[in-house]
Amino acid sequence: MAVFSPPLESLPPHLDRATCDRARLARDRSFDGLFFSGVRSTRIYCRPVCPVRPARSENVTFYATAAAAERAGFRPCLRCRPETAPGSPAWMGTATTVARGIRMIDEGYLDRGSVAELATALGVGPRHLLRLFMRHAGASPSDMAATRRVQRAKRLIDETNMTLAEIAFSAGFGSVRRFNDEFQAVYKRAPSSFRRSVGSKLSRSSQLSR
Repeated sequence: MAVFSPPLESLPPHLDRATCDRARLARDRSFDGLFFSGVRSTRIYCRPVCPVRPARSENVTFYATAAAAERAGFRPCLRCRPETAPGSPAWMGTATTVARGIRMIDEGYLDRGSVAELATALGVGPRHLLRLFMRHAGASPSDMAATRRVQRAKRLIDETNMTLAEIAFSAGFGSVRRFNDEFQAVYKRAPSSFRRSVGSKLSRSSQLSR
């Protein structure tokens, strides 16, 4: 029997489908942050440790990064919260330039600079940088930056009582409108739809700490 191998997935270097699928089914925490799995029936992507009942293996594809999963059309799981996954996957050691680029993106480089400027800072041309990112991360530098901004915003919504405008600028968005548009594009919901439930969670947390 032929092994199903979806054409869009971007398996992390040094991992194969069988290994990723075993880790997903076992909810193996040692793989958390090393890959993400997308379920084609729901168009949702998850961490390997997601508590939701695992989907059938033939319905799942695997991605090296959250940005790669989103580029393939999946939205983040609200149960396992991909934005909270460990941020230093071991595979990054196989591509020093990409690893440095991702660290700079995490620090907000593309919130204030261009991809061409990032390439210059890394000592490569823009086209070569794009090829490296697509090979090792499954997404472009711009995709990675967009995902990181939305992830930072989602964490701030969940973990703080900052206003949405404050969150937008703290996460690196140039305007509240851009924040709303990009967040809606990823989650298919407005950021304000999460804030109501977060308020109640913060209230419960405060009561429990008394």
